Amino acid sequence: MTAHRTHPQTPSPHAPSPHEPGPHEPGRHLVGPYVRPHARPDLARPGVGLVKASTWRVGTPERQRAAVDAIARTWQKRPWPTEGLLSYTVHIGEDGDTLLHYSQWRSEEDYQELVRTERAERNAEIDAAVPGIERVALHSYEPYRGTGPGAEGGARVPGCVVTVDVEFDGPDPARQRAWADAVLAALAGDPAPGGISARFHLGLDGTRVLNYAEWESAGAHTAWESGDADLEAPDATGGGTGAPAARWRAVRTYPGLVRSTVRRYAPGLSLAPDA
Repeated sequence: MTAHRTHPQTPSPHAPSPHEPGPHEPGRHLVGPYVRPHARPDLARPGVGLVKASTWRVGTPERQRAAVDAIARTWQKRPWPTEGLLSYTVHIGEDGDTLLHYSQWRSEEDYQELVRTERAERNAEIDAAVPGIERVALHSYEPYRGTGPGAEGGARVPGCVVTVDVEFDGPDPARQRAWADAVLAALAGDPAPGGISARFHLGLDGTRVLNYAEWESAGAHTAWESGDADLEAPDATGGGTGAPAARWRAVRTYPGLVRSTVRRYAPGLSLAPDA
């Protein structure tokens, strides 16, 4: 369930399908220490005080898969780095270029401990396997609210992860919460077939909100996104009228909203010490 109906970036024609990963793609065959089933973090995990989300640009679908495999090898042959890291997840961008890194932490101090002790060594090994990785856009969040089960609840397995990255024109923690609340209210009145869960995260800088949403497939998300035209149509059939349309318009035109970026990913790899 995405934060609001905004069309995602156009995928590369050579990108792997997020909802139909092949048998040799990351997340299908990786087993061993720390590997969580279905490349899925526990979004309802207790004790998470901080989430880090970042992007790696690697260039091609082949390099996406190679980078995920290199991450798996590098992490699984070492002890878990610190008790304060609760999970580490990597998803494969539909654009054929990017990887989403999503990690759950107890605190910023725990993250800095990894930076001081092991991050450089681990990244160096990954870079040796896949040279030229560009690491961009690291942001810090606190978990806020969500809808749908966590990874330990419900039988539906996500075939697609959708992120909505929202920026406002200045820091305002109350506005962050109010916007996320408005999206959840809109979702309650406009259920998304194929949507599994949505979890909202508030940027520590006061300007960003991240929605991490699980879907049964990329096709289900695309079909729901196509309803955007109906929401805009002011006709007598019901499109563009009524409470659901009004709620979504309020989300899209929220005061101070600067940009909203929607991206789709295939589940890649999720690691946790208690997997």
